[in-house]
Amino acid sequence: MDGTVLVADDDRTIRTVLTQALTRAGCRVHATSSLTTLMRWIEEGKGDLVVTDVMMPDGNGIETLPKIKAIRPGLPVIVISAQNTIMTAIQATEAEAWDYLPKPFDLPDLLTRASKALESSRRGARGKLDSARIAPAPRMAAAESDDLPLVGRTPSMQELYRLVARVMNAELPVLITGESGTGKSLIARALHDYSDRRSHPFVLASAPDLGVDSGSPAMIARAQAGSLVIDGLGDLDGAAQARLVRLLDGVPQDGPRIIAIADGTLDAALESGRFRQDLYYRLSGVTLHVPPLRERIEDIPLLAEHFLARAAREGGGGRRLSPSALELLRQYRWPGNVRQLENVIRRLVITGHEAEISRTELEAALTAHPTVGQPGDAPEAGTLADSVARHVRRYFELHGADLPQPGVYQRILREVEAPLIDIALEYTGGNQARCAELLGINRNTLRKKTNDLDIRVTRRRKLM
Repeated sequence: MDGTVLVADDDRTIRTVLTQALTRAGCRVHATSSLTTLMRWIEEGKGDLVVTDVMMPDGNGIETLPKIKAIRPGLPVIVISAQNTIMTAIQATEAEAWDYLPKPFDLPDLLTRASKALESSRRGARGKLDSARIAPAPRMAAAESDDLPLVGRTPSMQELYRLVARVMNAELPVLITGESGTGKSLIARALHDYSDRRSHPFVLASAPDLGVDSGSPAMIARAQAGSLVIDGLGDLDGAAQARLVRLLDGVPQDGPRIIAIADGTLDAALESGRFRQDLYYRLSGVTLHVPPLRERIEDIPLLAEHFLARAAREGGGGRRLSPSALELLRQYRWPGNVRQLENVIRRLVITGHEAEISRTELEAALTAHPTVGQPGDAPEAGTLADSVARHVRRYFELHGADLPQPGVYQRILREVEAPLIDIALEYTGGNQARCAELLGINRNTLRKKTNDLDIRVTRRRKLM
């Protein structure tokens, strides 16, 4: 790698690490903590590549990009930022950054990107992110921008953000896939709100409803030149898919952009023939996959802090997570994904009184919170053994890498035994003799168990 790299970051450690790494790779490096100094070097004609942070003491690195482009149009700029939201990727793209990386970044990855940027600089290329020119998006108020729960520093999310930023104005349909609760509808909304179509309508439609009644063409007309979001692709039978194909064939050239949403992926349905290939190709000009929360563990603390901060702004009080509670958040599987995490945090903010959320309080909230199954899980309508297995597995998962306290056998049996006896008493009208007979135990055993389990024995109305 050959060339001169200008590094601007107010963090001394990052400047030192980048200077050493780029120098070892064969580059000459000038590093500064000031955007003023960076701009002076650029005006003097120094540098073949710029690596700059966003938040600097004397300005904003992204807002400086248009000035850099005006002075040195062919100079590639790589933006690095600790603001790990989709907005940073969008702003970097619309400001024509060559590339964007979140902090903490992977050093070999940055060196690879720097090498490509230097090569593009030598060729005089305009750069990678400039391939999708984006009209300036409306500047959002800080509070409005912060309300987007599209937060993540993991590579999968950052790659998703970069892809969203690049395809916002591409004249292609978009297919968004992912498990329930991952934020697919938020991605769809971001694609519309920060694109050139943002002044036109955003219309959300259910896939099973489209093409079924005469109102569907009117829905396309209502979307005008905006965005028509089709949700629930996986719920379509063969006839509905055929109707949707015909409907999409009738979308005018100057009509809405089609954004489709599917829970999970459509791969298995395509392979088995349950989903039409021609419909898939009409919808998947660009496919964006939103990863489940369990595959982006490092983002869980960021999201939790985001939801706590939002609750504080809405008057919910300023609560914080204890270190042990934060560790439990990271260990939990989150079958309901980001939506479940948000609901749990909101519940904790509303119901708690202490400033710090303890692990015990979080365990109780997770146990009480309804969850959704994942592919391969037993359905909720399964056997009693399935339900017990789900409960026991959740109980063990709450303890993360540790095991529960000794005595699990008796605790689990007690939780199964108590409702069994209570419901049997209900259905026998509180008649202990009939209840004991129904359960296959004697009356003395039943009486001892009701005492041990603190079950009230009264005459009840319902009789078998």
